[in-house]
Amino acid sequence: MPISRIAVGTSADMSQPDALKAALAEFISMLIFVFAGEGAGMAFNKLTDDGSTTPAGLVAASLAHAFALFVAVSVGANISGGHVNPAVTFGAFIGGHITLLRSILYWIAQCLGSVVACLLLKFATGGLETSAFSLSSGVSVWNALVFEIVMTFGLVYTVYATAIDPKRGNLGIIAPIAIGFIVGANILAGGAFDGASMNPAVSFGPAVVSWSWDSHWVYWLGPFIGAAIAAVIYEVIFIGPSTHEQLPTTDY
Repeated sequence: MPISRIAVGTSADMSQPDALKAALAEFISMLIFVFAGEGAGMAFNKLTDDGSTTPAGLVAASLAHAFALFVAVSVGANISGGHVNPAVTFGAFIGGHITLLRSILYWIAQCLGSVVACLLLKFATGGLETSAFSLSSGVSVWNALVFEIVMTFGLVYTVYATAIDPKRGNLGIIAPIAIGFIVGANILAGGAFDGASMNPAVSFGPAVVSWSWDSHWVYWLGPFIGAAIAAVIYEVIFIGPSTHEQLPTTDY
């Protein structure tokens, strides 16, 4: 069971050089991701004079996030594992692939990266608003919660299948592509309803800079629940204890 391998860790998990390098890598990857993803939305709003959301805008957001996440995961993969998402880090923690203390270090770096990216965007665009995630008209917090749970489940399940599973073989080389694709596809599915975050840090940065916290808890609870479900299912059913006994644990 994955729960049996969960570890709190030691102070070295937050202070040793490789941990600090990994945190810096997460910070930079998140900055790259949010700057491109949030920036694409701001550029669309500028081009349309803050017009209503259109199918073209949704497709643009999907592509921008898919491409940017592909790059962000790729550049961080060999240093930190390329989580670029507190929910992915939480899923790896539930599966026993990262300690709690190192997870906290990652979460801090990821959230700071998102905030800095939004501050840079606000300055570079001459003060344009970095819009926080919000629910569309007619969408309740419970509707949005289900969306975030299901979409993040798909994301973290993909991460497990392509990047964490020790049996993945050469499949691991396409992990950043698969991860970018599932995020882009989920934005097409859920973007019109709740913005399709799937990533608490991505929601956190714009919320801090715009100081808008309406229904913000949905964008933390939903992804963490979805990540936990994906981690438990993949660990118990597809990896299993026998695999962990035969193969070394993936350092994700």
